[in-house]
Amino acid sequence: MSRRAAIFGAALAAALVISGCGSSDEDDNGGGGDAGSRDSAADSALLGQVPTPKVSEMAGAMGMWTTEKNFVKAELKKISGYPLAGGKAEWQIPLGGEVCWSSPQATKDDLVAVLFQNDKEDPAVCTEVGLVDLNKGKLLWRKQGLDGYGNRQMFDEVTIGGGTVAAAGTSASAGWTTGGKALWSPATTEDEKCPAKGFAGEGEKLVVVRDCGDTDHPELTVQTVDPATRAVKSAYAFERGVEYAHVVSADPLLVAVDDGDSPGGSGITDFLSIDDSGARGKLLGTIGTKGGKYGKYDAECQSTSVTDCAQLAVDKKSGTLFLGTRKAGAGSEGDNDIVAFDLRTGKKKGTAQGTDEGSLIPVGMDEGGKVVAYQEANVVGESGGAVWRIDPATYKKTKVMQNPGRSYEMEARFETDRRMLFAGERLYLGADHVSEPSEVYKEKQPLAVVFGAK
Repeated sequence: MSRRAAIFGAALAAALVISGCGSSDEDDNGGGGDAGSRDSAADSALLGQVPTPKVSEMAGAMGMWTTEKNFVKAELKKISGYPLAGGKAEWQIPLGGEVCWSSPQATKDDLVAVLFQNDKEDPAVCTEVGLVDLNKGKLLWRKQGLDGYGNRQMFDEVTIGGGTVAAAGTSASAGWTTGGKALWSPATTEDEKCPAKGFAGEGEKLVVVRDCGDTDHPELTVQTVDPATRAVKSAYAFERGVEYAHVVSADPLLVAVDDGDSPGGSGITDFLSIDDSGARGKLLGTIGTKGGKYGKYDAECQSTSVTDCAQLAVDKKSGTLFLGTRKAGAGSEGDNDIVAFDLRTGKKKGTAQGTDEGSLIPVGMDEGGKVVAYQEANVVGESGGAVWRIDPATYKKTKVMQNPGRSYEMEARFETDRRMLFAGERLYLGADHVSEPSEVYKEKQPLAVVFGAK
């Protein structure tokens, strides 16, 4: 059984004002948390780190997970499992090519899907789909998607949902059972009228974003499908003008859309909460990303990707979206707050007050139902980052971990390419890419680190 980690991927930024059936950002229908308690915060130490291998150019290393036994990191052409508190690798899985994509969260059986390159056949494209057992430290199988002519197809993303591993790219998609049996192939999908842009899996659900338009005029639809047959259970067509759709959560269904005018390159202009219980999906609430006392909400989705949005948290139990904020300008009262929105209505529910110590970013939910937030390292004040918990009912926050001041520069260097986990009262920070050595900093930047109690 996997240790449920609060997850925060790469870099994200989005701003919210309620539009459609939501309220404006100036309306606060919920409570506002106080400044929060720091009394229970433990001083942490750098327990371990994964060194960055030498490369001549940037290489993919997307993927970071925890299990009951291991901290697992995708590295340069391999995946390695380390002790939870750091140390030497206990196992490694060689892949024979760079990691292009991986499912952000493991299944309840600690399985993850990975997409990688094949150096022997073609090191420049992502053609290999594999299923990894994080408990066994083993690549269970690897597959390729072949078109009607027997050519290997390139994929952009891969996910797991309802026992199905689904991969999609610009020209084709393919699916397999977790046992490795082919369910569909590029040869059976290459002539589809509305090709899949990408899949998102979660638990027993599988969701697909399809495009029935063309490059200049996309016509996007999100479908909840049968994982084995792809039979459509529910479908919701987005308004014309939506260029990209990112599935933030498959259950409940929450989609971030971009009409090409997203603030700060966040990839998000609106969050749409959708009821997919019927054949025709129903829009429940719309949460906009610009305006109000906040300049924008600090969440982000990779521009063209269907999955892996980050710097947000979704509380499935209460149906709430939590987003960090960024100042609208000098004197703004909204700096670093975390705002909660009701997914059933799109309306604001409450606010957890920010901190002057550093930007506060939602990471995810912990096993106890609390929101986990990361406080970024303060470069000016030369202080390390910190971890807070927020009560989703009262919006009060409690500081649970404070990283050492000497780590501030290293933590800050992760900000442009980071992934985060908080599990077992330890904070894991990692990069999605292996980068060339910096000529600016004297210290070598690790690929991943773990912080925990001394």
